[in-house]
Amino acid sequence: MSTAHQFAPTILREYDIRGVVGETLHARDAHAVGLAFGTAVRGGGGRTVSVGYDGRLSSPELEAALVEGLRACGLTVWRIGLGPTPMLYFATTTIPADAGIMVTGSHNPPDQNGFKMMLRGAAFYGEAIQNLARVASAGAFHEDSPGEVVQRPIAGSYVERLVAGLEESGPLGRPLSVAWDAGNGAAGAVLSDLIGRLPGRHMLLNGDIDGRFPAHHPDPTVEKNLRQLQQAVAGGQYDLGIAFDGDGDRIGVVDELGRTLWADQLMILYARNVLRDHPGATIIADVKSSQVFFDEVDRAGGLPLMWRTGHSLIKSKMAETGSPLAGEMSGHIFFGRPYYGFDDALYAAVRLIGILGQEDRPLSVLRTTWPGVVNTPEQRVPSTDARKFAVIDRIKEQLREQDALVNDIDGVRVQTDDGWWLLRASNTQAILVARCEARNPAALDRLKLSVNRALEAVGEVPVDWEAT
Repeated sequence: MSTAHQFAPTILREYDIRGVVGETLHARDAHAVGLAFGTAVRGGGGRTVSVGYDGRLSSPELEAALVEGLRACGLTVWRIGLGPTPMLYFATTTIPADAGIMVTGSHNPPDQNGFKMMLRGAAFYGEAIQNLARVASAGAFHEDSPGEVVQRPIAGSYVERLVAGLEESGPLGRPLSVAWDAGNGAAGAVLSDLIGRLPGRHMLLNGDIDGRFPAHHPDPTVEKNLRQLQQAVAGGQYDLGIAFDGDGDRIGVVDELGRTLWADQLMILYARNVLRDHPGATIIADVKSSQVFFDEVDRAGGLPLMWRTGHSLIKSKMAETGSPLAGEMSGHIFFGRPYYGFDDALYAAVRLIGILGQEDRPLSVLRTTWPGVVNTPEQRVPSTDARKFAVIDRIKEQLREQDALVNDIDGVRVQTDDGWWLLRASNTQAILVARCEARNPAALDRLKLSVNRALEAVGEVPVDWEAT
């Protein structure tokens, strides 16, 4: 029988488990995660779980330890192997399995890794993750006769499903020329096969999976990580460029001039397309998203809904509202029917190609049809996991005393005559996230100043707005 296990408390996040390998996360932790999560699966009557892993150097060892923990609970473990997180979601949904768990550090630095989980087709997060720690610390594992471990390669079926997404955007239009940047992440495992089956001309950058990420950090929401892709596209030979994070569930896009489109801008294109088939539907975006997005969804006949940041939180809200589309500024895009409701950047990329193929205008011109505002990308303010939420609570209290107009569904989003500004605590990193949007540059400068004053008033370092 396995003994009790204590996790480092900082690795138990709101919607996943994430730690520094060799410091707060070890193979023994992965084994205990397998035991504790396997206990949750068995407690709900489940018997099968699918497991995948990303391209990080530590992932094979963690995956092996995880599988042994799951197997010790008497579960049948379907190993789908190396690939992007959405491929694991696809396997869990379509095989189907009672649960799924992915070994991945997502967009975090190379020395970090962790686990994303789903149970009975739903996100596994919040109190459910905290309960894993309680089960482990008590050693209250459901251990049984060892289960079976089965190799279940799924990449071929997954690529076929991605290709089908092209026609789900509508009638096939003109073929496009696309530059792709896998960022040496797990998406490279299927991208070369995918782009070989799409119409048009395609070029793949950094397709080799390398957990050291030698080309650039695998986070497409940071503009400096898109520079290689921007340079490739801006020569005039491509209609757009598409980038992915380390585990392929976040998308980044540049237009044919090499200019970045943020996820809330992409969501306008997706929403218009989806609302043709689902008029009046609820379309969800997170609290970091532009007011332009919410206004454009309303203008297109949809019902815009602002919600909390976090892939598990968004997925749960989609299920609750029956929404066919949701997105986050971080590049997570979720398509419901006819897809499966999980965040899949590769599927989002195919849908985007289908949408743009129906247009006779380039992407750079399409973006000019949206109302003009000026805004900042997400800016990250260093903090600590122990302090970041308390900082937001202190700022929230000060804003109440000032009678500010605040949406506090996730951090503080403050509305003023100039526009809005946001501060929230990241659930995946030891940072605060800031963003502003205004009607003109002078108004944007005033909002930036308001953010920094709020931080300085509680003794925190102000945002370096020039950082990219």
